[in-house]
Amino acid sequence: MTRVAKGISRESIIEAALAVLDEKGIEGLTVRALANRLGVQAPALYWHVENKRELLDEMGTEVSRRVAAAMDSAPPTEGWRDGLALFARVLRREYLVHRDGARTFAGVRITDPAVLRSQERWLVHWTASGLAPEKVARAAQLVTWFVIGFVIEEQERADPHGRRSLATKPDQDLAADLPLIARVGPGLFAQNDERFEFCLDTVLTGLEVRFDSETAP
Repeated sequence: MTRVAKGISRESIIEAALAVLDEKGIEGLTVRALANRLGVQAPALYWHVENKRELLDEMGTEVSRRVAAAMDSAPPTEGWRDGLALFARVLRREYLVHRDGARTFAGVRITDPAVLRSQERWLVHWTASGLAPEKVARAAQLVTWFVIGFVIEEQERADPHGRRSLATKPDQDLAADLPLIARVGPGLFAQNDERFEFCLDTVLTGLEVRFDSETAP
């Protein structure tokens, strides 16, 4: 029997949940806050999502749909390395759309088979050069972990109150005692796009070197 509740749908719940996340962050994403936004009593939501874990899975799946759509509409990549680089950039962009995006969507379970069909197509393309699917999948997992960690830090440091670490803005006395910290500190967490590309290239180069060494005669 299909679960229904008058006036709301699973899709409208996910849309509202993403709006609550953007407004209040992951700590403020509660069933009560979601019900208030939808103008219903909290029990009505349980016709569509049984608990917060299921809600997060559905939210994460929606983000994964957007990643899949962006990947599928992009120009074809040359191979697994270019494909994973594109995936990393798209994933980061979609995480950054929402407050606490990386923290919220990391580790969710995909509930839409269409997302898996897209991933199957990517694997077919990325393994066309002969690299084993297991290796490509492990590489994609590593890239995903990198993006999650990078974006968590990126979002945590995007402080609306302007708090700064001593390392990123040392006072005059501290800078005199720690000249190297004063030199490198301000750039450690600035220029996010440039840092992301540097780190991503390092991760992909490491994978490429490892794969090459494992296939060498």
